[in-house]
Amino acid sequence: MNIALMAHDSKKELLTQFCIAYCGILSRHNLCATGTTGKMISDATGLPITRFLSGSQGGDQQIGARIACNEIDLLLIFRDPLNPKPHEPKEHNLLRLCDVHNIPAATNIATAEAIIHSLERGDLDWRDIVNPKS
Repeated sequence: MNIALMAHDSKKELLTQFCIAYCGILSRHNLCATGTTGKMISDATGLPITRFLSGSQGGDQQIGARIACNEIDLLLIFRDPLNPKPHEPKEHNLLRLCDVHNIPAATNIATAEAIIHSLERGDLDWRDIVNPKS
C-alpha cells in the first residue's frame, strides 16, 4: 500500500512518534511525505520515505497529483485545528481528492490509529471495496 504522510509544524513531532510506534507496520508499505516531515520521520525511524517538496513549496500538490492518479492508498495528514494556516485551502483540496477517489484520510492520531490497526489486521482493502473484483 502507498501511504502519504503530512503534518502541520505543530503536529510533526506527533506524527513522528506515531511512525516510531507503528514502524513495524509502516515498514511493510511504500511511504512518501512532504519534505521536512519525511526527513523527521526517516531520521527517527530509519524507514525509507520518498520525499517531495515541503508543503509550502508544493509538496502537498505533488501528493495531491498522486492521489488523483490513484498512486496513493492512504493519507495521514496531522492537522492543527486550533491554529489555522494560510495553506488550509490546499489541504481542503487534498481531502476533497481523497473523497473523490475513495482514499482513506486521517487528520488526527485517533483516526490514524484506527486505520493503522485495520491495516495491520488486513481486514480492509479499500481498493477491493471501491472496485470489487468479479
